[in-house]
Amino acid sequence: MTPTPNKKPDRRPPYQHAADELRRDIEQGRIKPGEQMPSVRELQERFRIANMTARSALNVLRDEGLIYTIHGRGSYVADISDSTDGFAIDYNPPAWYLAKKSEGAVEEGGGEGKPDDESAGSSLIHLLTDLRDQIRALSAEHQELRREVEALKKAQQESRP
Repeated sequence: MTPTPNKKPDRRPPYQHAADELRRDIEQGRIKPGEQMPSVRELQERFRIANMTARSALNVLRDEGLIYTIHGRGSYVADISDSTDGFAIDYNPPAWYLAKKSEGAVEEGGGEGKPDDESAGSSLIHLLTDLRDQIRALSAEHQELRREVEALKKAQQESRP
């Protein structure tokens, strides 16, 4: 009789494992809203995964609305409690759009030079996604400025006799 192993092997793809661990870090507050996520290189070292695998893990979190990316600066944890005019900042495109996009079926225009409903919807989704990312970037900058102001106030109070 062979002994049964105590623990089942993790059959998830490596990018899902990394995304799950990072999601847990965010949900448990180890990485707070507005904080920068670890770099791709740091994720590679932490999870012993390839560059593209680390990027895929970040893409999963971005698609879920948990993080946002500022080109050239990195990825940051989204403040999921924020909302503007009733629209949640963590809006995600619908599943049908993501499925069609991955199949390459979503195009910018219809076949006869005039947009059909699907391509118009995809343009709107792109616009909303871009706006969401801009709002998140501004929110991150706002939070950073607030932290700087608080630090300056604290330093000013400490320097007073």
